Amino acid sequence: VFVPTDDELLQAQSDLWRHSLCYLTPMALRCAVDLGIPTAIHRLGGAASPSELVAALSLPASKLPFLARLLRQLATAGVFTSTDAGTYRLNPLSYLLVDGVRIDGDASQTAIVRAAASRYYVEAAMGLADWFRKDFDGPVPSPFEDVHGAAIFEESMALLDPEMDQLIHDAVAAHDHMGIGPVLRQCGELFEGLETLTDCGGGDGTTARSIVEAYPHIKCTVLDLPKLVLHFWSDEDCIKILAQCKKAIPPRDAGGKVIVIDIVLGSVSAGPMLETQHLMDMLMLVMTRGRQREEKDWSEIFTKAGFSGYKIVKKLGARAVIEVYP
Repeated sequence: VFVPTDDELLQAQSDLWRHSLCYLTPMALRCAVDLGIPTAIHRLGGAASPSELVAALSLPASKLPFLARLLRQLATAGVFTSTDAGTYRLNPLSYLLVDGVRIDGDASQTAIVRAAASRYYVEAAMGLADWFRKDFDGPVPSPFEDVHGAAIFEESMALLDPEMDQLIHDAVAAHDHMGIGPVLRQCGELFEGLETLTDCGGGDGTTARSIVEAYPHIKCTVLDLPKLVLHFWSDEDCIKILAQCKKAIPPRDAGGKVIVIDIVLGSVSAGPMLETQHLMDMLMLVMTRGRQREEKDWSEIFTKAGFSGYKIVKKLGARAVIEVYP
């Protein structure tokens, strides 16, 4: 029988507290975004004290000690960087949350924070246990659909809450656009020899415009389907989507290929990046009928869609760039 030591029990208790209370970090982050703290720090020269932020944000003076505690937690979580002088500086993470700063052709990533920390996302996650207990007739809905009676990217969501529907689209667009800059800078070989390119799920065309600006000779077409096409869908639907893509491209010896930019679970070592990948898979479980995939899952999908092979070209943060060959 396993019996932990006293030290192990005390460590476990601390870990349990952290896991049980970690929801407060995204809520604190949402608070910082709603108050405009990253933007205020940026306008104050990149670093600011709690008292300077109280003044800049026109907050009641009585809230100064509480704001200091909020900033301390966010610095502990890595959102800001604290200094010995008692100020808080922007770092790469909080830089992404500054309004008005263009990042790879798109605005800040605040929509992602507002969506993920919204009541719709949180209530869907809180419904997980009830969802697991239910035996559904027909296709299994996502917990989000089960709780709210609506599906993201569908008309039902727009009818339920038009503002939230737009926020979800804005969040996914910000997520999508953020990756194209590093791809263009670090994976230029992807576009060598290409004359035409179709962006499936291209949304407002921002990604296609970025590609054309970098490679003016490429003729880009935007096919506007739901963003993040593949991990939004089931394996069966992904096979259908990729099979259609295969029909539309020339043979491999003529330069034909499909470029997939998505998460490959386990492609990064243990640590925060791996946890991020698994959290993104949980997000898909809660919000959609899709999922994130390991390399063996991608390989099976590519094969069943009729492709002859693939290559993981480069890892970009939690995501990877995959070339798939007909």
